[in-house]
Amino acid sequence: MQALTILRPNEATLTDKPNPQPGEGEVAIDIAFVGYCGSDLTSYRGLNPLVSYPRVPGHEISGTIAALGAGVEAMTIGTPVTVLPYFNCGTCRACRSGRPNACPNNQTMGVQREGAMTSRIVVPAEKVIPVAGISQRDLALVEPCAVGFHAVRRAELTSGETVVVLGCGMIGLGVILGALRQGAKVIAVDLSDAKLDVAKKLGAHEVINASGDVKARVAELTGEGPDVVVEAVGAEATFLQAVDLVATAGRVVYIGYAKAPIAYDTKYFITKELDIRGSRNALRSDFDDVIDELRKRPEAGDLIVTRTATLAEAPEALATWHERPGDFTKILVRF
Repeated sequence: MQALTILRPNEATLTDKPNPQPGEGEVAIDIAFVGYCGSDLTSYRGLNPLVSYPRVPGHEISGTIAALGAGVEAMTIGTPVTVLPYFNCGTCRACRSGRPNACPNNQTMGVQREGAMTSRIVVPAEKVIPVAGISQRDLALVEPCAVGFHAVRRAELTSGETVVVLGCGMIGLGVILGALRQGAKVIAVDLSDAKLDVAKKLGAHEVINASGDVKARVAELTGEGPDVVVEAVGAEATFLQAVDLVATAGRVVYIGYAKAPIAYDTKYFITKELDIRGSRNALRSDFDDVIDELRKRPEAGDLIVTRTATLAEAPEALATWHERPGDFTKILVRF
């Protein structure tokens, strides 16, 4: 079978791989769709310090159960599924405290281990999530939306609060969906009018183009500032902006990875008595919440997916995304 493989920075091609068979406690999945993640793009660019080459990318997965290994009894061949693509150690403090997503030994498919950009994968049965009532295309959106939902969980956002979401890429849109689910007022900020239009259609109450005076507009809309700011860009400017925008006694949640160290004026942490939190990956409960939400909102996928490519087109699609990142919210590869 063929797989998309990133051979080295700026070079991706199709390679031949053996057809895997499930061992004891494992499940084989015939892939339907895999989404390109921002981590795949940074791996392609040679900027992902967690990746070694060659690497098959892909951890935003939909497919159907193709075969069951010995001892797997609670699943049925032909069932549509998505996959929890994080592999944790199970023994560290994070794992023992019920936060395996923060495991320092985590390995994510397509990053520290081989991914799903191929026609069949084999994973442990406990990583397989059977799902009914959602299209295969939209099942591939569950994982990136779950990352956004997890940030909302980390923010402890409640009904009636106001959240500013910095960045309306795939993860930021997941934050927006998760915040709306909690009954919050959502203000979306991005440089792209096209992405802001998607955010608005998904339900954001207000949108702000970041080329203008964001702080003045947020103040106009909120008075004392938002209860929560979620940073989903990973840029120095937005890392600093989050602290500047949030209300006194507010919460800041960071999802985006900054590419270099950032210098803060830390007095604002104290004088505003801020809660500053990181958010990494997602929990199974976040996946379940996203699945429930996408069942209720079948139109969301039409708004989010920018392009669907075949596996043969996948290398070109990745190169095009590299060249014009602002043109795409979500690229899916169809098998």
